[in-house]
This record gives sequence, structure tokens and C-alpha cells, in this order.
Amino acid sequence: MAQRRRQDLIMELIQQNGFVTTEQLVDQFKVTPQTIRRDLNELASQKKLRRHHGGAGIDSSTVNTAYQARKIMDLEAKERIAEALVEMIPDNSSMFINIGTTTETIAKALLEKNNLQVVTNNLHVASILSAKEDFHIIIAGGEVRNRDGGIVGEATRDFINQFKMDFGIIGISGIHTDGSLLDFDYREVRVAQAIIENSGQVLLAADHSKFGRNAMVRLGSISQADHVFTDEAPPLEIRQLLRENNVELHLV
Repeated sequence: MAQRRRQDLIMELIQQNGFVTTEQLVDQFKVTPQTIRRDLNELASQKKLRRHHGGAGIDSSTVNTAYQARKIMDLEAKERIAEALVEMIPDNSSMFINIGTTTETIAKALLEKNNLQVVTNNLHVASILSAKEDFHIIIAGGEVRNRDGGIVGEATRDFINQFKMDFGIIGISGIHTDGSLLDFDYREVRVAQAIIENSGQVLLAADHSKFGRNAMVRLGSISQADHVFTDEAPPLEIRQLLRENNVELHLV
């Protein structure tokens, strides 16, 4: 198959699914992983897609990538971020955990801790953490989003405002070069803002693909975090903003 034709078909698959892995494309086109990586790199250089560890996807400022696709995107990076972040969490502490596949990965890493008090608006996080009998899990009330198990709405925000927790563990969809934290759902953003306001320390977890990624709703600023965990050095403008606001950067 000609390279141009293969790349056109790759774009069709990504547009249909939101994200595809290198392995899937190798199986689909019966070529080597090196050939697929070259195709993806060329398409990324043309701004047609965004490369991720193990695959590629398409960004939209109005619609997030499908949940099942996000679960496998940059998974290795998310696991390293989770491992580093949970080192900051002592036994017998309290925390909020918000919506997202990164925070779900963090929840799995938290299972090694003891006697945690957790308030979450993420059904998947609650399910993961309920495996520990010594954890006390509280699920926020509100509307359940079928696509990803997130709980959102004004009732959710009001519920979060009843608590003051030691930590707020936050995932995010995108981070603008000016430091704006961006997401897709206004209702989700309102809940995340309440988590930030009611947390002793805010721990932001974001792999490298989130920097420069667009989403249409502004949640706040990266300067509101106390710690930022990521797998690659952020852009210079972001690093300067973190230094100016005494936000500790953790590269994993």
C-alpha cells in the first residue's frame, strides 16, 4: 500500500475512534512498528494528529477523547506519575479525587496506603478504592455521566463544599501556555474549583500530552496547585510560572 493511502486510512481510523495504538495500526496494515511510527510522526508534523506514547489521537477543544481510548493513552506515564504522587500521601490522611483516567491510575496506586478518607466524584475511583476495608469512601451526589462515570452538577459542587480535606488530587484535560487549566464540561470544572478551594494541598497530575492541549472551559491556573506531577519538562513559560508561584514541579 502506498504511504499516502495508508496515512489517509490512519487518519480515518483516528477520527472514528479518537485514539489508536501503534500495535493496532501494525496489525491493521501489516507493516513494521517503525513504519507506523514514521507515518504518525509525519502526520503529527503536519498538525493532523497528536502523538502519544504508544499511539496517536486527535485533539478537539469542544469534545474530549472517548473514555476507553483515554484509559490506554500514555498509560506508562500515568503510572509513573501515580507512583510518585502517592509517596506524598501519608497514612491516615484525607483527600478529594476528581474525574479522569489519570486520577483512576492514582487510585490504584493508593491501595498500598492505610486508613485513607476519600471524597470523590468519580465512580471508578470509588470502585477501585473500595477494595480496601480500612478506607472510608464518600461519593459525591449529583448527575452521573454515563460516558466516564463522572459525577457533576451544582449538587456535586455543594456536596464538595461541605468538606475540608488534606489533599486535592486533580487531573486535567489541557494546560494552556499561559498556565490556564482547561476542561470540556462546565459542570465538571465547577466541581474541580470547589475541590481546589477546600484542599490543604492541591496535587495536579498531568502527563506531557496535556501541555498545549486545548479545551474550551477554563478551570483556573496551574499557579493554584502546590505540586505538579508530570513525565516530561513542561514548556519554559509554564516552568517560569511555577517558579514564580512556588509550585513544586515533580518530573518522573
